[in-house]
Amino acid sequence: MGYSLLMNVMLPKRMTVDEFLAWAEDRPGRYELVDGVVYQISPERASHAETKHVICVALKSAIKRSGLPLFAMPDGMTVRITGKTAYEPDALVYLGPRMGPKDIEVPRVVIVVEVLSPGTRAYDSGGKLAGYFSVPSIQHYLMVDADQRLVVHHRRQSAHGEAIATDIRRDGDLLLDPPGLIVPVAEMFADLDDQAGRPPRLPARSRHRSHPFALNSQAGQLSQP
Repeated sequence: MGYSLLMNVMLPKRMTVDEFLAWAEDRPGRYELVDGVVYQISPERASHAETKHVICVALKSAIKRSGLPLFAMPDGMTVRITGKTAYEPDALVYLGPRMGPKDIEVPRVVIVVEVLSPGTRAYDSGGKLAGYFSVPSIQHYLMVDADQRLVVHHRRQSAHGEAIATDIRRDGDLLLDPPGLIVPVAEMFADLDDQAGRPPRLPARSRHRSHPFALNSQAGQLSQP
């Protein structure tokens, strides 16, 4: 996500997601709920925010080309993981109908995106990977590395299964099926200027592998089959 560190917010008790949503509504700042504990999302750099914006535009363009009843949303929207955990992805796509103007929790989420940062990379690759795929509707989890200009594409291997497969893409198209979107990788980094100190881009390539583990949807943990 767009933070470098999760800061524990002092509260009198642990919360359920319903209590968290009521507490967070109209409250300044951004927060996530993990196992009943509220964490504040710290401020982010301009490059991180710009990357999120470009990705959301790319998803909206792909939806328009597809003609499918899908909707893309930027960060700030809540995805319920369990009764005591809720995340705010950097971008997402959900299946219609369109949400109401006052809704804050997104239903029928099929694609979630996190832009990697040093402070969240480990959690995005571990706890969030397991958490997102414990939600039956979520079919794809995209982890975007803006520095290396690559996308790590985790996808569910079967409609209701817990095994996932992974592609690492630097170019070409991302096939997000279901629901049937095609997103050119280049569009996810369009108009992002090179910055001082950015590591050199590696040769274009992609790699695919199946994870040697399944997801335990109840415990939100990775386990060996």
